[in-house]
Amino acid sequence: MNYLVAFVLGILSYALINNVVLVRFYGICSFVGVGNKVKSAASMGIAVTFVILLATLICYPIYHFVLIPAGVPFLDTITYILVIASLVQVVGLFIKKHSPALYKSLGIYLPLITTNCAVLGVVTENTDSGLSFLESLSNGLGTALGFFITIFLFACIRVRLEGSKTPKAFKGIPIALIVACLMAMAFMGLSGVINL
Repeated sequence: MNYLVAFVLGILSYALINNVVLVRFYGICSFVGVGNKVKSAASMGIAVTFVILLATLICYPIYHFVLIPAGVPFLDTITYILVIASLVQVVGLFIKKHSPALYKSLGIYLPLITTNCAVLGVVTENTDSGLSFLESLSNGLGTALGFFITIFLFACIRVRLEGSKTPKAFKGIPIALIVACLMAMAFMGLSGVINL
């Protein structure tokens, strides 16, 4: 199979079929917390996408060219958290400088990207599964795209639900979780479409 085709199919597979939020259940905190406004959800999706991509590009060479040769591959999780925390600080400073209102609306969820298991899960999965650099990049791009698509669609649906006649017992988080469940079932319907 052509490498480019495999790369693109890998991205689509990680984004739609093996979705980080709806299948692997990573990043649920920011998904539910920020997924109630479209602009905030899109901004969080972009921020997480940026951090996932850079973390993938930085952590792979650190693991393979620093930690393994030094004989300390068991320090991978600590190293990844330090890299991710640094990237989140850079993203936070950028957003704070260029869009203070957005920085305020993201609130506590922006620094929580540091401990977002979607970001840590990708880089850990890349090394634990023994993926090549191209496969790791495909995993990172697909996971980032999947997170963005999911949180954006979720926010769009929740905005529409705010104007609907939802029973009082289901308003807020209960209806959000039902929507997430229905989205997960819809994405699950795509399984088997792409065979690598």
